[in-house]
Amino acid sequence: MANSSLLTQVLKSVFFKKATGKAGRYASNSSKLYGLAQQVYKKTRDGDFKSGANEAKEQVFILVRLIRAYASGEYRKLPWKSLLSIVGVLIYFVSPIDFIPDFLPVIGMADDLALVLWLFNSLSGDLNEFAEWEKKTKTINIG
Repeated sequence: MANSSLLTQVLKSVFFKKATGKAGRYASNSSKLYGLAQQVYKKTRDGDFKSGANEAKEQVFILVRLIRAYASGEYRKLPWKSLLSIVGVLIYFVSPIDFIPDFLPVIGMADDLALVLWLFNSLSGDLNEFAEWEKKTKTINIG
């Protein structure tokens, strides 16, 4: 229940509103999307994730791959509203100063991870479609 309360507070925070306000400018600019994807990848790779957060870490990497595929034009099946949600969450994710600042040991990533899990639950259909597309494009057909 505490996670739900934290999520509600994050979604209502000025920090999240600021991030979602920037999402449109990022989503319509491929170079900004690539830059954002790189920042997210670096924070996820180098970040202070607990061992139990491996699933969340993998989910973030899926979002990075989706943003890169969208920016390159390889994958455009994602609805604009979903893209804006993803970009807004990722902008929030890379910001070190947010509802719970990232420099705080242990709890600094709690708000970021809660938001990523919320996003995956909210956009599961769109993200599953991307995963299927990704699987098909990475598979080599012999015969």
